[in-house]
Amino acid sequence: MNEDLQTYLHAFARINRGSTKYGLAPHKPILLLTLVELIDKGIVLNNRFEVNVDLVGLFQENWRLLVRTAHQSDFTQPFYYLQSDKAAGQSFWCLYPNPGFQINAHIKGVKTLSEVVVYGSFDNKLAALLSDPLNRAVVRDQLLSAYFPEQRQAYYEHKQLNDGFYHEMQSLVLNEPETQYKHISTQTEEDVFVRSGLFKRYIPQLYQDTCAMTGMRMRSIFKYNFIDACHIVPFAVTHDDKVTNGIALCPNLHRAFDRGLVGVSEDYTIMVSAHIDELVDHPYSLSKLNGKSILLPQVNRYYPSQENLAWHRDNVFKV
Repeated sequence: MNEDLQTYLHAFARINRGSTKYGLAPHKPILLLTLVELIDKGIVLNNRFEVNVDLVGLFQENWRLLVRTAHQSDFTQPFYYLQSDKAAGQSFWCLYPNPGFQINAHIKGVKTLSEVVVYGSFDNKLAALLSDPLNRAVVRDQLLSAYFPEQRQAYYEHKQLNDGFYHEMQSLVLNEPETQYKHISTQTEEDVFVRSGLFKRYIPQLYQDTCAMTGMRMRSIFKYNFIDACHIVPFAVTHDDKVTNGIALCPNLHRAFDRGLVGVSEDYTIMVSAHIDELVDHPYSLSKLNGKSILLPQVNRYYPSQENLAWHRDNVFKV
């Protein structure tokens, strides 16, 4: 076996873990398993692990598959404290802040963490080792055998079936048959972060990065979002992040929709409020959209629900 790999395996088998009344904390091994899985799935290719729905969602999935104690599944703790662990005397995990921010202490709250941190990364030697799928398999099995031997086999079986928490959360947001996800709970901040992030990801995808009302389509190689994932019924009212409670709109139409200046009829045509003072001859005037059909996803299951559109017409749209 590669001598460098042995060095890291030795370190991974001796991770510093906090002592609690429930036993030694499982957070860091879960995070390491998740980071390896992100590389395995091709989600992370450049050794930059952003605090996003994939990282947090898979961490929560792995937690539910492996942890049997009453520890709290706080992703932010290991993401910061893993920096204190070393292999051959050198730290192998480091966080990089956004300009104007510093990371001098544990940042509680996954949303705040995502705003402060650009990404975390392994040291270059470990990153190179983990680019090899055989090395990743060895690391994964070492972590499972060292920290979760009783759950090891079941973990592999669940991963083959793709039936863990993150997959169930995706099914929920995509309005898949309820039997697949009816038992999952989405009460913690991290669960809401994942669900909301999936909503923001899927809505533009389902509408092909195109505003459903104006037909404006825009993409960027820099990953900037120019089309918003707009809730039809506000999240604060129903906590509904299914795609059937969403519609893709450009920012100005998003604002107009939220303020009731535009709505959508039962036949999916655009309604424009009479309470607008604008230059009607302007090429971008809202009045020119009145009566036009909105763009809809290709699959009926992803259409905006009639119930949600009716709620918007009754409670938000200004006739």
